[in-house]
Amino acid sequence: MSVLTRARILRAASDLGYVPNLQARSLVMKSTRAVGLIASDFSDPNLSRFIVGAEREARRLGYAVVITGIEPEGSAAEYALPAMMERRVDGILLAAPQMEEDLAAAKVLPATVPVVSLHEVAGGGVATVDSDHELTGVLATRHLIDRGHRVIATVTGAPGRVTESRLRGYRMALADAGVAFDAELVEEGRWQIDGALTAATRLLERRPDITAIFAQSDVMAIGVLNALARLGKRVPDDCAVGGCDDIDLAAYTTPPLTTVHVPYFELGKEAMRLLLNMIGDSAVGPRKVVLPVQLVIRATTGGAR
Repeated sequence: MSVLTRARILRAASDLGYVPNLQARSLVMKSTRAVGLIASDFSDPNLSRFIVGAEREARRLGYAVVITGIEPEGSAAEYALPAMMERRVDGILLAAPQMEEDLAAAKVLPATVPVVSLHEVAGGGVATVDSDHELTGVLATRHLIDRGHRVIATVTGAPGRVTESRLRGYRMALADAGVAFDAELVEEGRWQIDGALTAATRLLERRPDITAIFAQSDVMAIGVLNALARLGKRVPDDCAVGGCDDIDLAAYTTPPLTTVHVPYFELGKEAMRLLLNMIGDSAVGPRKVVLPVQLVIRATTGGAR
């Protein structure tokens, strides 16, 4: 077909408002040019950045993204995975921490389509793209130690791999500095502002000698700052605070929050790129990709020096 003929056909199709039948095309091409994204809490600002990064990369490479969610206590095998397979997606991107314990979904995943996950999947065998959570804990705690603090508390997330890894990093940094780990300085905040507010209040009532608190997320760090304000403590003069994730709001707390930047946008982009590579080449097998994290120093620990 000549270039002129092709141009005339496209112009006529446009004038008639013609829209290609993607279902018919998928039957011929054996590809829908669509990928599924299964996530949990869409209100999570970190998950939002991950989704945006993934969707932009998919769109850049000519793929559409079909999104669905699962309940916090639900299984992807109940609705999400069957829904994706009914829509004949070419691959699936997972962004749900409960997948780490979802044995029912783990049994189904290897037999479906290429899969990449932000979290570990029960039983393994699935490609993952994640950040270094242990290093996140190390960087935040080491920074507080470098600022002269020795009684450093931590507010953890809900039980799970991310919490355990960040707590392990906290303990490693303490050990490297010759500071003994003290279980009295650990409280669970459940990844929530109110949970962290309660946790920080308990810590400071139990141990008034605390001079710094590492919150395992910026959202919880906001709760910690609120608790310190209610107790009349100045930040960072009476108690320094460090968070992690580097959500947009972290730069606008009072005072601005020191944190560890976790590249969620880049994680989404890299996860989608790996998934599309696996879709395009069956020889590309599951692998684990870990992106670096970076300390961002702001006023809650005294600012840059």
